[in-house]
Amino acid sequence: MAREIKKVFIAGAGTMGCSMGQAFAKCGYETVLYDIFPEALAKAEKLIAINQKTEVLAGNITEEAAAELIGRIRFTGELEDFREADFVVEAVLEKMEVKHDFWSKVSALVAPDVLLTSNTSGLSITKIAEAVVNPERFAGMHWINPPHIIPLIEVIRGEKTSEETARAVYDLCLALGKEPVLVKDAPGFALNRIQAAILRECLYIVDQGIASVEDCDKVMKYALGLRYACLGPMEVVDHGGLDIHYNIASYLYQDLCDAKEPFGLLKEHRDNGNLGVKTGAGFYDYSDGKDKDAIVYRDTMYNKVSKAVFNKK
Repeated sequence: MAREIKKVFIAGAGTMGCSMGQAFAKCGYETVLYDIFPEALAKAEKLIAINQKTEVLAGNITEEAAAELIGRIRFTGELEDFREADFVVEAVLEKMEVKHDFWSKVSALVAPDVLLTSNTSGLSITKIAEAVVNPERFAGMHWINPPHIIPLIEVIRGEKTSEETARAVYDLCLALGKEPVLVKDAPGFALNRIQAAILRECLYIVDQGIASVEDCDKVMKYALGLRYACLGPMEVVDHGGLDIHYNIASYLYQDLCDAKEPFGLLKEHRDNGNLGVKTGAGFYDYSDGKDKDAIVYRDTMYNKVSKAVFNKK
């Protein structure tokens, strides 16, 4: 049996790690953010404060509750502190050797009844588990950016993940007020496979001159995005009629992109070092303070949509 969870350790104090920390702290868990870089911990502390101001402005939390939330988060650069953990989420660099190095050390430090999870967005849970002591207690726990707002969490079962572990992680997600899904360990899991397919077709549409970057985004935001916030793709087809969608598929699938390597504007911008908000440019311009404005706009809109969709319950 897994132990009662009171103290949660999150490894990696980047954007995902500090946002996950807020989700745990909001639900009353004592939360510890770990990072080997002191500057990352300092940046995380500032980002958490900014995020909580946004949450207060959105009416999601009071100033008093936000202060209490921040007070439940501690920062450390000491690996030995993991001995205190009741639950571990790893969000370190997305390289297998880095994750293996981390887990070979931490899984030997924590007690044998502590559940261990990785926030990897696509690396094999089964392969990561090769470095884990007692891998049956290890699973994927893929949060979606920004984790303190987006409800979905993918719970991924590796080949050695026990059913008890998967269920315990799933139930923890529910306790956090999230919407978990159980996924088999496959490249990209579920969300990133769907997201990659959409992005690939949008890149192809732009590359073929069918529509612009801006217009592809409008198609998603003002049509498909509204649909998919309320109904999944299969539900949409049920409402539209399987016969109609079958007929469309019969002539359209052959014309869709099936590229096997990154291409088009994605490759071009990446090769030029234009990586998006974090570098000040990507598909769009984020220079001269536009980066902070873009983040505030994103979080404000995500909050509005989340309230509209998930208050239906």
